[in-house]
Amino acid sequence: MTAYRTQRAIRFSDCDPSGIAYFPAYVNMLVGVVEDFCAAIGAPWRDMIQTRRIGLPTVQLDVTFSAPGMLGDVLDWEVRVLKIGRSSVALEHTISRDDTRLWNATQVLVATTLDTHKAIALPDDLRAMLTRQLEPHHA
Repeated sequence: MTAYRTQRAIRFSDCDPSGIAYFPAYVNMLVGVVEDFCAAIGAPWRDMIQTRRIGLPTVQLDVTFSAPGMLGDVLDWEVRVLKIGRSSVALEHTISRDDTRLWNATQVLVATTLDTHKAIALPDDLRAMLTRQLEPHHA
């Protein structure tokens, strides 16, 4: 399966006074991209949270910054499913501008019940949706 792709613009509110993207804004963008990714594969957060009472909190986030993003840049975002565990999914994010990689991240999300906030096994339908996105060399 190919990576999920989307774009995000760096806005004024995402920058420090010098016009460089501020890293907490990147994390906020990452959350929005994951929400869009889930919707694209058939698991919209509204349904997951409000109807099914399932959360997907981040339990690990490893980020490497390579080059600065600037006000007005349009970021090309790729998300790949690296690994699916009993309760977890590992995602790889690659963020670039034109042909320049700005940063990348590996993120681990864990399925939880919103009633007790304890980890649960990934529901079968969500597991199937994620498995269809799994990178072939990681299957």
